[in-house]
Amino acid sequence: MKALRLCLFAAALACTPVWARTPPAMAPAAARADRILVDKSERRMQLLRNNKVIRTYPILLGDAPSGPKRQQGDERTPEGDYRISGRNPNSRFHLSLRVSYPDEADRKRARLRGVDPGGDIMIHGGTPPGYRRDWTDGCIALSNEQIEEVWSLVPNGIPIRIDP
Repeated sequence: MKALRLCLFAAALACTPVWARTPPAMAPAAARADRILVDKSERRMQLLRNNKVIRTYPILLGDAPSGPKRQQGDERTPEGDYRISGRNPNSRFHLSLRVSYPDEADRKRARLRGVDPGGDIMIHGGTPPGYRRDWTDGCIALSNEQIEEVWSLVPNGIPIRIDP
């Protein structure tokens, strides 16, 4: 079932070849977010500037959203404090912003359990309009239109807090 959903998403994205996309320009510095708050239980992501919410987005998460990410393949979205550590304008899910998971504490917990902590946690597009079911492997998913706005408002390096 998951493979079918991913195929449907890939087909929807195929309408715009990766090479034809130009990522949105960054918003002026005064309009950019300085941190991100994610509430997994509410399926909500907020962009903040000077402790004021400037945007709120509904989000979708991993197929097994309850609890923190513990290892590669558990399909959970991490919980805790991270940073936006990079961006990919050629993501297969339209655009993506990298979350700095795993941090050293995540790696240590995984090492103690003898497992791989996983990685490649992103905020990305690819959710078809109106789709309301968690579908990622642990990422935070938005619509393509929403990720374009987030892309322009979120600079690299800002903190992201992911709450249960």
